[in-house]
Amino acid sequence: MRARGARRGIAGRIGAWSAQHRWKAVAAWLLFAVAAMVLGGIVGQVDAEDHDTVPGEAGEVVTTLREAGVQDPARESVLVRSEGPVTGRAARDAVDDVMASVKRTGRVTGLRSPYETEALSEDGHAALIQFAVTGDPATAGDRVGPVLTAVDDAAKRHPDLTVEQFGAASADKAIGDAFSDDFKQAEYSVVPLAIGILFIAFGALVAAVLPVVLALTAVLATTGLVALASHAVPMSDSSGIVMLLVGMAVGVDYCLFYLRREREERAQGRDAGTALRIASATSGRAILVSGSTVIVAMAGMFFTGMVEFEGMGLATLLVVAVAMTGSVTVLPALLSLLGDRVEKGRLPFRKPVRQSADGESRVWRAVLGTVLRRPAVCLAAGAGVLIALAVPATALHPAELTLKQELGDIPLVRAYEDISKTFPGGPEPAEVVVSAADITDPGVRGAIADFRREAVGSGASQGPVQVTEHRGQNLAVIEVPLAGGEKADRNEQSLRTLRDQVRPRTLGGVDGVKAPIGGPTAASKDFADQLGSSVAPVFAFVIAFAFVLMLLFFRSPLIALTSTVLNLLSIGAAYGILTAVFQKGWGASLIGAEGVGAIESWLPLFLFVILFGLSMDYHVFVVSRIREARLRGMSTRDAISHGIATTAGVVTSAAVIMVGVFAIFGTLSLQGMKQMGLGLAMAVLIDATLIRGMLLPAAMALLGEANWYVPALLRKLPELEGEPEPPGGRPAGAPRQGEEAAERAGA
Repeated sequence: MRARGARRGIAGRIGAWSAQHRWKAVAAWLLFAVAAMVLGGIVGQVDAEDHDTVPGEAGEVVTTLREAGVQDPARESVLVRSEGPVTGRAARDAVDDVMASVKRTGRVTGLRSPYETEALSEDGHAALIQFAVTGDPATAGDRVGPVLTAVDDAAKRHPDLTVEQFGAASADKAIGDAFSDDFKQAEYSVVPLAIGILFIAFGALVAAVLPVVLALTAVLATTGLVALASHAVPMSDSSGIVMLLVGMAVGVDYCLFYLRREREERAQGRDAGTALRIASATSGRAILVSGSTVIVAMAGMFFTGMVEFEGMGLATLLVVAVAMTGSVTVLPALLSLLGDRVEKGRLPFRKPVRQSADGESRVWRAVLGTVLRRPAVCLAAGAGVLIALAVPATALHPAELTLKQELGDIPLVRAYEDISKTFPGGPEPAEVVVSAADITDPGVRGAIADFRREAVGSGASQGPVQVTEHRGQNLAVIEVPLAGGEKADRNEQSLRTLRDQVRPRTLGGVDGVKAPIGGPTAASKDFADQLGSSVAPVFAFVIAFAFVLMLLFFRSPLIALTSTVLNLLSIGAAYGILTAVFQKGWGASLIGAEGVGAIESWLPLFLFVILFGLSMDYHVFVVSRIREARLRGMSTRDAISHGIATTAGVVTSAAVIMVGVFAIFGTLSLQGMKQMGLGLAMAVLIDATLIRGMLLPAAMALLGEANWYVPALLRKLPELEGEPEPPGGRPAGAPRQGEEAAERAGA
């Protein structure tokens, strides 16, 4: 018979059913995983394309061209520079050789001699060969390889000249290759890392492998679900790698929480069935609470209105939901099946966890003794440290990283810089798409001619401004090399001049004419503008709903408020560290990174959403244990000490796994991935140490019994997951009157 007042919550009921029907639970999980993967493979994944991801006017340009059936080709440029005049015989031979070589590949179109197009530098020492890669521009990076090889071979035949190539397709290939290599490295690194950490933590191979296997199956199943979901929300390239690492991190952590609690109860002498029921009702509940909070936080991504964020948010949301479900359903069944065999493959110098005395960490017990004796001093000191770490974030500068910032000093980047200096704006021109009822109308053509002239006259471009008419679609595409060249701030200024001054004075005066201005610079600016406008609603949604969830689960306004404030402190500190390392360059070389002067534009918003959710993992787990001890008769201070000391081992192990998995990002080649890795790893590290070991116990100790106050309004609301007392009953010596006092307080 269960102890008086005990109610088995959702997690407890699921765990009990799973343990009683273990073969059914395992079979259902495997069937779900296989079915999801098979269905996902059949329908295939829809990847986000430019018309999905580019917002604002730049997106209007892409959409207009796509709907009109006009392909914006993947343009490439080859710079030929000579010490002598580029019209000399040596330079002309090199230009002819390059043109003949790329033509033989059969993969280029629109190839014209720079002597015909007059694409010659002002100093007379350089020529620019221009062409486009045949076929769909979205996949041109997959076909540009032979062209790059042909140009490289031609360059070797003319060692006295500089021959360099850059373009949309070659840039896509470089970034795609780096991303693919990074993804493989992450895949190959995360599994052995997690198993190694768990092997040390548990001291048994089976116990170490079990969480990793479950997390892997959750990730694989989610891969299929993501393919299905991509038909509603297209997925960007980054969605897959984020889903993999977040899925492995939370999947392993959730299983770790559950498995560690079951073994701890066995160590206290409870039989296997009772230990499993307690783990289901306590750690299972914590998993449901923290998983739900992460899911709600990731749903905030949909407030951006941007497909790239929506795809990342949906993929992460799905993998957390699947990992959470697997942890509370199939894990109890597997533990019931394995029994003592979960201890197989033990390290010879490690004793089984269940032989430990009380499960409390002596180190954390000593730390907590100091914190609880002087909570006000410790709270002020800890908060002061986090605020100091957050101070650099006041200068945080989010921006879309340039190719050099993202990839480093590689030949492709050097080619881009050389072309941009010699022919400013040539590699990435602004693109004006003029649509009219009749594109051949003299008034329309006159306005286009005026635009070309004023674009150069205003200083926004150094020319040449080229126009391509598509009479069948009544469109004209104007390519305007921006005067800033490789300098992003000057290019944005040139873009503003075109949009705010040149266009209104020329094309704006013709009735029925539309002329959105796009291109790479415009896409970057429009992305940043929409991202900036979405920050406030996303932040408000995540904070408000996370607060409400914590309020409903713990039924305590102060606990919900404390959780929110502590999360914001840890995120602020992570922002500050990111700014110091990657923007200011402080200590960047120590972690193999570079101070690039900016933070990837999408990263602050993404980090806020995912960290706010992930921070709840440890908070929910620790506070659940404190609340459990309080409900079983301990004073608030004793409950704080007991709850944190008994969870210290599992929280430390979970944090090491998360920090290790996220640190894999920091070893990748793309600068944006490095920044993400450091931000995630540092926030989790701060959260598991300074927040959980110092600020949380100090804050709760100062609040005392007020932690458990429940307003009358909350008492009328149904509990989302009831757990006044775990199924194992009160520990020996716990006074019943303490439990009754807590219940009278409304806990």
